[in-house]
Amino acid sequence: MPSFDTRVPAVLVRLDRNPFHHGTLGAVRSLGRAGIEVHAVIEGARSPVGRSRYLRQAHLRPEQAPELTASPEPATGPGADLAEVQRLLLSISDGLTAPAVLIAMDDLSAIAVGRLQPELAGRYLLPEQPSGLPERVADKAELAGICQELGMPHPRTVIPDGGAEAAAAAWSLGLPVVAKWSRPWLLPEGSGLRSTRVVRSPQEARELYGRSGEAGSRLLLQEFLPHGPDRDWFFHGYSGRGPVGGCPRLLGAAGRKDRAWPVGAGLTAVGRWLPNPSVERLAGELVAALGYRGILDLDFRREAATGAYHLLDFNPRPGAQFRLFTDRSGTDVVRALHLDLTGRGLPVQEAVHGRAFVVENYALLSLLSPAGKGARRKSGTPRRSTETAWWAPDDPLPACAMAVAWGAHLGRRGWRLLRRVLPYRCTGESGRSPRTPSVRQRRGSPDHADHADHADHTDHAGPLGDAPAPRRTR
Repeated sequence: MPSFDTRVPAVLVRLDRNPFHHGTLGAVRSLGRAGIEVHAVIEGARSPVGRSRYLRQAHLRPEQAPELTASPEPATGPGADLAEVQRLLLSISDGLTAPAVLIAMDDLSAIAVGRLQPELAGRYLLPEQPSGLPERVADKAELAGICQELGMPHPRTVIPDGGAEAAAAAWSLGLPVVAKWSRPWLLPEGSGLRSTRVVRSPQEARELYGRSGEAGSRLLLQEFLPHGPDRDWFFHGYSGRGPVGGCPRLLGAAGRKDRAWPVGAGLTAVGRWLPNPSVERLAGELVAALGYRGILDLDFRREAATGAYHLLDFNPRPGAQFRLFTDRSGTDVVRALHLDLTGRGLPVQEAVHGRAFVVENYALLSLLSPAGKGARRKSGTPRRSTETAWWAPDDPLPACAMAVAWGAHLGRRGWRLLRRVLPYRCTGESGRSPRTPSVRQRRGSPDHADHADHADHTDHAGPLGDAPAPRRTR
């Protein structure tokens, strides 16, 4: 194991309300096992993360999360919606003996920390990141533009300017299409809006565009790239300081998503560290072109017809399954960040190809789903080791707390479903509005359409008239 400066604490920040974010627990354990004092901003006192023996202290996130609707002008400071986050971070810093390494664990936190960087200087250690870059890459519309500028494979994307354009775009891209909100962190809780979903008809695209004001950001429609064996890959890395006078150094690796929840394109339930020179090359070129510094998580999907790996998402923070890429020396991306920012330097990565990572609750759901049966992938690389997201013999309490909370969560969802089904069974009427008919279109041929079969879930989820041509970006 590398030699860490244990005098420098670490503060993890997660501003979303997801109590089942196993990535935060992974970071607490990784740094805590190295002897580093770890603090975490989390969603509630009963969070499973708060039960970890490696967490020095949990700090509750502000009751009202920042909205971050637009980039502030430099003269106006970070903005009133960040005031509570700033006060909390400065308060945590006041109780520490040295400036801490600050690690954002979700997109909202990464953007908030980026905006607050001038105010946090001297209190926290952060990578020297180009101004506004985390916010730019996290925005789905901006990312589409970046890929177009750099010539990087990316699904064909349309950003409509109206409902009619959205309907026309859905048809022209070839149904089904993927709909994304460009800034998913702005979606209001309880709205029923998902960051990503599959759209099956022009009318559905038109209706979804009508909720743009509620969503708070632009709607993107993208060409649907079907999932399948060996098609979903990701890259996790840390871009840090290289030798004095030399180029920045990227430490990272590629992995394959073997199981997901929801099945097909959801969160990684089972992942495997495998060599993939194409994905690794694309990641290196992207980081170098942008001048990105810090931890990153990239999602790719391979197009079956061309073999090209399309960049789907750029997350400016650790991916939830980052512990998959723990090398032979015990180094992962959060440890690499701490080593680099404390002047210890980045070690040479010693790959463990074949290593697996299993998220117990999502893997179980994937196995039980009819769509997930037979999804096991084979590879020529033997399995070297397996790490579970929640269970750890040296830290069992978070897994126990997660199991209790997960059971209660499933129970509540089951009860809500039962309440919807029972009136229908008794009266024969669901009380719901008619569902928009699904349409499957052969690309470029509206005359060859029929009703769609079951469409895939995704994470990241009639006559058209004379609609104006939609604005298009590749």
